[in-house]
Amino acid sequence: METAEHARMMSEIRLLVLAAQREGSRQLGHTLKQAGITPAQSEVLEVLAEGERLTLAEVGRRLVCEAGSPSRLVDSLVKAGLVARTPSPTDRRTVLLAITPEGHAKLTELADTAAPLLAHMSGRLDQYEARALADLLRRLLDGTPGGAAVAARFPVPARS
Repeated sequence: METAEHARMMSEIRLLVLAAQREGSRQLGHTLKQAGITPAQSEVLEVLAEGERLTLAEVGRRLVCEAGSPSRLVDSLVKAGLVARTPSPTDRRTVLLAITPEGHAKLTELADTAAPLLAHMSGRLDQYEARALADLLRRLLDGTPGGAAVAARFPVPARS
């Protein structure tokens, strides 16, 4: 049975997660704007930089930033020359997406631009606190589309 204190704490946690997300998005958006890209576009490049050529639906399943089909998002990256569409070698009806060399260069630029923000975050939590927080957030997101997107990109490492 849930106590009033537990309900109050859960409400506080919900607001803390929301506040952390909004603050992180605000800071990241400001940082990436200097590089001429949005956080959502950056996430698509990160997904494609993992090495696989993916369909639009596969990209969509790995994104946290975008609900549904990311077609307009991908279109903007194709137009900018950061992502390429290629026909599937096994099914002519399927189009695969891949990051271009220009997209890789943009990601390198973004990593340099975002480094101070990530350093700020790293300075707040040590390795063990970060792992504990990630584990708790995974538990909260288990069974949700956002949790599935994160799990697809960041499989839980085996612990010894």
